[in-house]
Parts: sequence; structure tokens; C-alpha cells
Amino acid sequence: MTSLDNVSTEDLRQVLAEVEGKKPSQRLMAAINYLEEDGATLQEVAERYGYTAGWLSRWLDRLERLADEPFEEVVYDEHRSGRPSKLSDKEHEQFVEALHKSPEEVGLDAPAWSVPLLVTISPRNSTLSTVSVTFDD
Repeated sequence: MTSLDNVSTEDLRQVLAEVEGKKPSQRLMAAINYLEEDGATLQEVAERYGYTAGWLSRWLDRLERLADEPFEEVVYDEHRSGRPSKLSDKEHEQFVEALHKSPEEVGLDAPAWSVPLLVTISPRNSTLSTVSVTFDD
């Protein structure tokens, strides 16, 4: 059975009172639920939060660090830059400007924006010539 040997549920509750954000709160609540519920399995508790038992097990291991490290370094993820944008800064700016208009204003027959409609005005989409949004290279 996975547990936190050096961190109590009271410690977790104190950290929970100080954190901001959905993910850190979920992680702490899942750990608290797991530790306080007799007979609860990792899988049962993790599923309540839409995750796997492996996810909860890794978070219990990570939360063990609260005994020695500031909570900010434990409960928050490090920033990840993600994939670089395929749009140049200018293309991104023009795309955002187009979104501040209605689809009708850019030559599309739709009352509101949708994901498929956004694809039609993407600067990387070959159908740009059919609408009145132009993107300079």
C-alpha cells in the first residue's frame, strides 16, 4: 500500500489551504482522500479525479517531498514551453485580429466561431484565398 510516511493528512490540508489552481488542489485532495479512506484503492480514488492509479502513486511519492521542501516546489509543475508556434509573431497577431471580428466580417457564412471554422482562417491553411482574411509572410 502506497502511503506518505513523513507527511500527514494535516500537513496536506495546510498546503491545500495555501495552493492556487485546479491541478495542485486535485492532487492534494486525491492524496488526502486516499489516505483517509479505509480500504480505498489507488485506482478507486484516482478514477474520481479522472486519472489512473499510476498517476496517484506518482503524486503520493512526489508529495513525500513536502517533509523537506517548500510546497511551491512540490505541488506545482515546472513551466513547460511546449511545442514552438507554427505561426510567426505577425501571423499570430493577424489571426487574433481576425478572431475579434465576426465570421461574417471576414467573409464566412457562420454566426459564430467554431474550431472547424477557425481552421479555415488559419494562416497555414491552404483555403485562405476563399475568405477575406489575409496574412502577410
